[in-house]
Amino acid sequence: MSDYFRPLTQTGANRPASALTLAGGWCWFTHVERLSRSTAPEIVPAAALPELWRMRLTQPRAPIAGLPMTQPSIMGILNVTPDSFSDGGVHESVDAAVAHARNMVREGAHLIDIGGESTRPGAAQIDTDTEIGRTQPVIAAIRSVGIDTPISIDTRKTAVARAAQAQLINDVSGFTFDAHLADFAAQTNSPVCIMHSQGNPETMQNDPRYDNVVLDVFDWLENRISAVEQQGIDRTRILADPGIGFGKSMEHNVALLQGLSLFHGLGTGLLLGVSRKGFIGRIGHEPLAHRRGPGSLAVALQALNQGAQIIRAHDVAEHAQGIALWQACMA
Repeated sequence: MSDYFRPLTQTGANRPASALTLAGGWCWFTHVERLSRSTAPEIVPAAALPELWRMRLTQPRAPIAGLPMTQPSIMGILNVTPDSFSDGGVHESVDAAVAHARNMVREGAHLIDIGGESTRPGAAQIDTDTEIGRTQPVIAAIRSVGIDTPISIDTRKTAVARAAQAQLINDVSGFTFDAHLADFAAQTNSPVCIMHSQGNPETMQNDPRYDNVVLDVFDWLENRISAVEQQGIDRTRILADPGIGFGKSMEHNVALLQGLSLFHGLGTGLLLGVSRKGFIGRIGHEPLAHRRGPGSLAVALQALNQGAQIIRAHDVAEHAQGIALWQACMA
């Protein structure tokens, strides 16, 4: 791709007649930043957009796992692992996991993302049976107590997704780890989230490098989306996630957040997972992961200002409150 177009997003009711609505959501734009690998960025009117870019940037997104893409949604994180970077071991038992799921729903989570394998930097891969043994009993227990909130399974493995019977498959490898996972999603008509990562969890933070991180990640996601489309997953059932913290330096993460609205050009919904991550601690001078809620919310609100539809969060109550205030001020 030679030229890329990042919408310069705005919000509020007082919009010019010429403004275009971003992805059928709450943001609109009158100008875009034209980006290229060979020339300097240039601001041009939205009227100058090529037809494919105009269509992808403005086409309303279909609901994903029952969630409308016309308003922000919160994906609550439920790690049933002993070694996740922020909350490893806290919700490892079935009772603790169910209690946390119930609390997150009460606090405002629209989706529960359940993971049984840590993918923090340096984490080692675990076997399939162990991952199923952690996730499947928790999902069954959540359903048995009457919680009907959609569930996302955070996994790279087909067998884990099959056991979960979740409403969304969230794969941090972008469906590159297990060759059969995309086929399974296609066969079961499951929505998916394709996340970018460079390397695997064990090695991804060993000196990550890019020519242009924003454009490189965009191209990688576009290629992966096209690949799973060929396997039978329609683009309307896909979320894209730029993979903050997965094979990126602090500078890479900040650049991706600054350029986030570009990723609407993929023609999918956008999910952003930044909660409590290391770069928030470095910028915000907070070494303890569980105390990075304020920084996580600040980044989430910046993402909403660029039209991201789903925010993945540990601190659901804080995010729900912050988003409610953001919406009130935006109206």
